[in-house]
Amino acid sequence: MISISHESQYIHVVIFGDFTLQDYREFEENVLYDIRFHGPSRLLFDLSEMTGYTLDMALEELDFSIKHKQDFEKVGIVTHDQWIVWSVWINRALSDANVMVFDTLDGAIAWLTEPTAEMVG
Repeated sequence: MISISHESQYIHVVIFGDFTLQDYREFEENVLYDIRFHGPSRLLFDLSEMTGYTLDMALEELDFSIKHKQDFEKVGIVTHDQWIVWSVWINRALSDANVMVFDTLDGAIAWLTEPTAEMVG
């Protein structure tokens, strides 16, 4: 199951249980709408309650990452799963986004909401 909320500075995505293709398509729809009207997005993925993912979702994520590699400014991922950390490392090659993995939700939010050089200058 997926939960998506549009916060003031980022999109917050929480996955509970298995991350399915249907969940990923809901994510895509929400994010593409946001990008269309606000430009490059910041994402917070809370995967601490995720128990697994489907192969078709993983393939869709790979395709989406390639097609939208310049549409994300920052991506914060909260997880304790080493396999997800490895997956993030691989996906960094496919995206222009600054991607970081965190142990806590608070750490990810602090990083996502800090001003960038463009915002300060």
